[in-house]
Amino acid sequence: MPLDASMLKKALPHADMRVLVMVLYHYTGDAKWLSEAYAPRREVSLIADEAAGFDALARAEICDAALAMLSADTPPKIDSPDDATLLEMMRHCLSENVAEEYAPMMREQMGFHALGSDIAPSRKQTEAPIIIIGAGVAGIAMGKLLADKGLDYRIVEKNENVGGTWWENTYPGCGVDTPNHAYSYSFGKVQRWSRYFAPQSEIQNYIDSKADEFDVRRHIQFNTHVEQVNWNEAAQQWELETLHDGVAETLTTPILISAVGQISFPKLPEIDGMADFDGPLFHSSHWPKDLDIRGKKVAVIGTGASSMQIVPTIADEVAELTVFQRSPQWARPIPRYHDALSEEAQYLLQHVPFYAPWFRFTMFWRYGDGLLPFLKKDPDWPHPERAMNRVNDRHRQEMADYIEAKLQSRPELIDKAMPSYPPYGKRILLDNKWYDTLLKPNVTLHNEGVARFSKNEVIGADGSRCAPDIVVMATGFEVTKMASRLNITGRGERLDKVWHGDDPQAYLGICAPSFPNFFMMAGPTTGLGHGGSGMFVAECHAHYIANAICDMQAKDIRVLDAKPEAQARYMDKYNALHAEMIWMHPQLNTYYRNSKNRVYSVMPWRMVDYWQMTRQLDLDAFDVT
Repeated sequence: MPLDASMLKKALPHADMRVLVMVLYHYTGDAKWLSEAYAPRREVSLIADEAAGFDALARAEICDAALAMLSADTPPKIDSPDDATLLEMMRHCLSENVAEEYAPMMREQMGFHALGSDIAPSRKQTEAPIIIIGAGVAGIAMGKLLADKGLDYRIVEKNENVGGTWWENTYPGCGVDTPNHAYSYSFGKVQRWSRYFAPQSEIQNYIDSKADEFDVRRHIQFNTHVEQVNWNEAAQQWELETLHDGVAETLTTPILISAVGQISFPKLPEIDGMADFDGPLFHSSHWPKDLDIRGKKVAVIGTGASSMQIVPTIADEVAELTVFQRSPQWARPIPRYHDALSEEAQYLLQHVPFYAPWFRFTMFWRYGDGLLPFLKKDPDWPHPERAMNRVNDRHRQEMADYIEAKLQSRPELIDKAMPSYPPYGKRILLDNKWYDTLLKPNVTLHNEGVARFSKNEVIGADGSRCAPDIVVMATGFEVTKMASRLNITGRGERLDKVWHGDDPQAYLGICAPSFPNFFMMAGPTTGLGHGGSGMFVAECHAHYIANAICDMQAKDIRVLDAKPEAQARYMDKYNALHAEMIWMHPQLNTYYRNSKNRVYSVMPWRMVDYWQMTRQLDLDAFDVT
């Protein structure tokens, strides 16, 4: 239907011109919109300038053409571009030579090719519902796709609501560090995000709404803790010992899917005297709902992602804020991080056909694979102690200059805040006014870990002391445990024994040998250390698992068990690639590596490579019954 001309006239000047040119090409099919005269400027900013390099006259011409076209009752000439057309459009939109292998992936991510539409629906049901453990973003995506393929399922969730980590983490300043127009599902209704980087409450509301939109909620059994899981070889099914509202219950299923995530189990270090501290002391993910911090003395232990959100948010409310830092982190400045999306921009995203998918694409691309080539070792680079290569060193210098400029009035803080390892070697953090906060008169940064607690003090490893009213442990999560904390036993030992505690391995990060008919989402090797969105990985896993189950049903396969040699080949390739990546740099101490000095969590390959790996089931990688 034609859009309201007056609303369009008001909104169009606020459009991202790169995106609006793509909308015009969809509607007209006119090659002039892909000509050099209408080529946007290549944009490297994480949040782009909407003008895209066009002067006022060109912007007016583009807006006038869009107003005329969108006000008319005219259908688009190109509704769903094929791969070749989409590739040409992406290259023009970005003014970059986008590799052709990205076209199929982006057709899916932009919603032109729906997730799972290449999977033939199941012709029959499993003998009992498939069970998914966890109702966070992964579990909801998995449930929707199983339903789309005609498969019955049940989700068990330990909390009282959906959301997983977004339900549990409600600390001040909690939010996403990927723009929400990329950190969202590729399917479903377009969400109205208030800003580029949404706070926790908006993300939780989004997940809530999707559970209802996708009709997933009625399949969820809340307040259900999985105590133990065992494979019954005789019955060829999984048996789950659970506590539902405190009542023991045994559930059975022929196929089990773990969607528990990597950052849902808090990590509390063992520090002398911690139990003796006489005051509120809690992990950041367990922030008390009724906690009053106004006028209090607060100590925050850790300077990772959670701390970088908490500290700037509470600094002006508390009397004193003391931060204990084991090692400094690189943080990228993000101009417009706090910017709200205007009503005009919201109108375009909500009402103009093709605008939201292309806006998503521009965000997805800038936070995608572009950084990865610069995280590889250049053997000829003369300064390997500080950077991986020339470009990585340029990024290091840019961020170092930024830190020095921010903290120039307090030179002693520069030494404390300046990392020594190559940038991006740890999780990419965003400067959410972190450096501005360190300059506040009531904020103290100690560049040391905590040695011990007393009844009323925190004592640092080098002797620094503070007497806080409240202690916040921003100390991260037990990332290595993943699905092993389900106390799951397959054809042999428990998974935590197979993984030797902190050495998780799996074929494609999804299947482990001797754990038949068991699939993992957010498993080992599938984290994104170079950018991207966890939603994307969840969709890759949902696609692979749904396709595998439908294949099993179509081919009358009762049991699917990954071969050890298939896992070994996958892990050999994974480990070999990581040998040349930044996360193995000798100056790094990162949770991406385990006690065996092996990277176990993040991918060494591009997102598009992993997307391709998870398209189809390779039966040669499995023992089949």
